Amino acid sequence: MAEQKPKQNQLNIELSEDVSEGIYSNLAVIAHSDSEFVLDFIRVVPNVPKAKVKSRIIMTPQHAKRLLAALKDNVQKYENQFGEIGGSNEFPFPQMNFNTPKAEA
Repeated sequence: MAEQKPKQNQLNIELSEDVSEGIYSNLAVIAHSDSEFVLDFIRVVPNVPKAKVKSRIIMTPQHAKRLLAALKDNVQKYENQFGEIGGSNEFPFPQMNFNTPKAEA
């Protein structure tokens, strides 16, 4: 019997029980600077004028580009299996208030 060598570049990922439950989000706000992307995941509830950020992910531009490619690949695989995802590519953006003071001269 041939001896199997461990695969190079193999990564073991641990998922704790509390993280495995996930956080539901139906809105993402994305901002960026020259060195990072910030993704805020928010849960908006109908008829409630206030929504809280439930999770914030900060990543490098390189990781953001990899995430974009991975999402595109997974959406394509999903649509191949279940059919095209309905809806428009142009989503209405809710009015957002970040509680910033208005500038005055």
